[in-house]
Amino acid sequence: MSVNYSVRLDENLKNQAFSVIEEYGLTPAQVIKMFFRQIAETRAIPVSLRYKSDEPNEETQRAMREADEDFAAGRLKVYNSNQEMYEDLKKEFANE
Repeated sequence: MSVNYSVRLDENLKNQAFSVIEEYGLTPAQVIKMFFRQIAETRAIPVSLRYKSDEPNEETQRAMREADEDFAAGRLKVYNSNQEMYEDLKKEFANE
């Protein structure tokens, strides 16, 4: 027994995806069936949900560049151990 299922898509997303699907010589219905079959067989969603997660966003990249510049200019403190850093922070906050 077959069932119909409707999905609402942004038109731009649909057009981009359908053109890729067509390049593979498939139809959207075939791809959706493949996707659902893979989910059923593996009991997992067959796509990475970590898209670009290991790539820092723009704000983080800017902060990293600033830290590199501060380090190169000697504006950052360097510690030889966690204990040394902890002791320095205790002194700094004790003076506030």
